[in-house]
Amino acid sequence: MDEGWRTILPTADPRPVRPLIDPKAHQLKGTVVSEQGPHEKKLLNALLASYNTLERPVANESEPLEVKFGLTLQQIIDVDEKNQLLITNIWLSLEWNDYNLRWNDSEYGGVKDLRITPNKLWKPDVLMYNSADEGFDGTYQTNVVVRNNGSCLYVPPGIFKSTCKIDITWFPFDDQHCDMKFGSWTYDGNQLDLVLKDESGGDLSDFITNGEWYLIGMPGKKNTITYACCPEPYVDVTFTIMIRRRTLYYFFNLIVPCVLISSMALLGFTLPPDSGEKLTLGVTILLSLTVFLNLVAETLPQVSDAIPLLGTYFNCIMFMVASSVVLTVVVLNYHHRTADIHEMPQWIKTVFLQWLPWILRMSRPGKKITRKTIMMSNRMRELELKERSSKSLLANVLDIDDDFRHVPQPPNSTASTGNLGPGCSIFRTDFRRSFVRPSTMEDVGGGLSGHHRELHLILRELQFITARMKKADEEAELISDWKFAAMVVDRFCLFVFTLFTIIATVAVLLSAPHIIVQ
Repeated sequence: MDEGWRTILPTADPRPVRPLIDPKAHQLKGTVVSEQGPHEKKLLNALLASYNTLERPVANESEPLEVKFGLTLQQIIDVDEKNQLLITNIWLSLEWNDYNLRWNDSEYGGVKDLRITPNKLWKPDVLMYNSADEGFDGTYQTNVVVRNNGSCLYVPPGIFKSTCKIDITWFPFDDQHCDMKFGSWTYDGNQLDLVLKDESGGDLSDFITNGEWYLIGMPGKKNTITYACCPEPYVDVTFTIMIRRRTLYYFFNLIVPCVLISSMALLGFTLPPDSGEKLTLGVTILLSLTVFLNLVAETLPQVSDAIPLLGTYFNCIMFMVASSVVLTVVVLNYHHRTADIHEMPQWIKTVFLQWLPWILRMSRPGKKITRKTIMMSNRMRELELKERSSKSLLANVLDIDDDFRHVPQPPNSTASTGNLGPGCSIFRTDFRRSFVRPSTMEDVGGGLSGHHRELHLILRELQFITARMKKADEEAELISDWKFAAMVVDRFCLFVFTLFTIIATVAVLLSAPHIIVQ
């Protein structure tokens, strides 16, 4: 019986047991069969007996040891914008040739490879330079696969936490480039030469897609840098994880609500001032936008390098809403003004009662505002001022024509009275007689005192009545003018802020590098 095929049962009776199937009966001609048994133990003893884990395994110490380096990206676990960290699940791949780990497989029963723990072998001290992990190295120490030609393959998986400069300029339409820099910590380029295993970069064949980030690529690059601490050049391999944010979440949860809320602010200009909810609506919308802006600020790093695009848009909309609140106060102030407190300046009449209504195609009931009516109104105002300055004081008080002073009327004629009636005719006759020069002293003594007293009382009553009526008409007309001016300001703000909202939204969307990434 061949002792090489002897198996020891896990019992107290160490009796030899022949296998059920003889491998020699199924051995094909020209094939080599690995003879299991003490050969692997013998090989390990032979290899590790005089092996020194501190020795750099090269045949010539003046030559660098070439290490092929690569990695496989499994998953992007998290991108922490607040702390500017990238957390990934990666499998490293290091491959080198150990001069001291070579054997002839025919001498050891056809054993071609071994799995040896890394603490018993020399392995390159490759670390991630920009690690932010508490233990700095986040890899799991797996076995090293050693082949009979001396090649060693070390594939440690790990959760890597690396620093990443987050650029928030185009948030949430941003792309991020996060570097992962790997290199030997103690061996310089003359002792250990890192070489990219794949020139195209990292392996993405097993990548698990992320719900927030879309992976664009992962190129790799070899760098040789001379640091200030050491004169020797050090070699590193830098992989750049290029990711793009999926904006669908932010578009429907931040941008669309912001546009809708700003539209509600525009609707506030259509509310009547007497409703009492005009100012309340604007303040409520301003508070809502403040809440949305706080949500955005909580997810972004507290840096002053750049202002995010979404933050700029929110600030523009908040400025618009705040301005609408201020102008709403102006509208309410105009609407509730009275003639007892305020007098409408001429520039307000010109701007808010003539030109702006004409531009906005607004008109008052029974009054169509056109460019011709504006010019005629200004001309009539000038003529009225000239006419009032040329009339007598009594005519201005009674608001009547004073043509009777210049046109002679025959006595007992009703032409001067017109259709005013006999009472006014008598008054007009007595009024003219009162201003005729008296011929005798008796007329002066008797007629002047009686007629003068009666006319004085009548003039005072007429002056009081006409003044009250004119004042009431002027107050009503002035209140109507203020209300119309408030309505004009409302309509003007509606057009201006609608245009501003549309321009701001379109400008933000068009300036973004990309709109939506699903």
